[in-house]
Amino acid sequence: MTTAPTPVPTPAATDTSGGPGAPATASLAPAAARHRRALGGPWAAAVPLLAFFAIGFGLPALAIVTGAFTLSSDAESGAGSFTTANLTDSVQGAYWTALLSSVKLSALTALVGTAIGLPLAQAVVTSRFRLVREAVLTASGVLANFGGLPLAFAFVATLGNAGEVTKLFHLTDHGWSLYSFTGLAVAYLYFLVPLMVLTITPALDGLRRQWREAAANNRATTVQYWRHVALPILLPSLLGGFVLLFGSAFAAYATASAMVGATVPLISRQIADALSGNVLVGQGNLALALSLDMIVVAVLVMAVYLPLQRRSARWLS
Repeated sequence: MTTAPTPVPTPAATDTSGGPGAPATASLAPAAARHRRALGGPWAAAVPLLAFFAIGFGLPALAIVTGAFTLSSDAESGAGSFTTANLTDSVQGAYWTALLSSVKLSALTALVGTAIGLPLAQAVVTSRFRLVREAVLTASGVLANFGGLPLAFAFVATLGNAGEVTKLFHLTDHGWSLYSFTGLAVAYLYFLVPLMVLTITPALDGLRRQWREAAANNRATTVQYWRHVALPILLPSLLGGFVLLFGSAFAAYATASAMVGATVPLISRQIADALSGNVLVGQGNLALALSLDMIVVAVLVMAVYLPLQRRSARWLS
């Protein structure tokens, strides 16, 4: 006769029913989860960032919006009369001209920066020398943040009316002037092109080698590959880079102020003049209205940039 095997007792460590044999960790886990939910969960870590954003950006934005709709003459007395005259004046006359000039300068430099930055980034990505890639990307990171007074001084010393390069090649005789719309655009490209290289390089890295090989197997030329495969995939990233360059050029102030002054009308320069009272005294609220115009343009730029970034991330992930 065959004897049935004796059942092996289950260890207490595997008892997760919460009975007397269950370990202490089984009962502590739900308690810890409830404790994390009580503290706010993942949102608790974001509280300092949200507080910084509210203080550093929310309060100034609220002050700008409030001041833009406040009558300048009553702002000092505290009456706070509501008016739309500041916004109306900010889109008329010289202020409207300055806004259009800023948009034109930003769009032009962003377009040229995108056209130059793409082939440079492609050369970096396809380089067989790792040292060259690291050097170019490091230099791009430095040059993309090189602006303001140092950049203006560098261009004045090299391409100004008495600059070394200007005298060496007699550029003045050929109609060159640094203190013009074209000269300011060239100065902006100095930091916009490196910024485009940094922006588009990850997207170029995301292009898979299999796509190029598949195009080559179908007897596609390099031009056909870029036209029908690479550029359609890179288009969201290219447009996103263009928008990012546009925003950087649109917000730039110190370089233009130090280099061209009031020669080229810019909205940032008009804000500085209104705040300092160089043209009219007591136009601080008009400057806030001009700042609100810039915020509206920046919001429109970000509204275009964020969806493009999400779309390109889906393609290149």
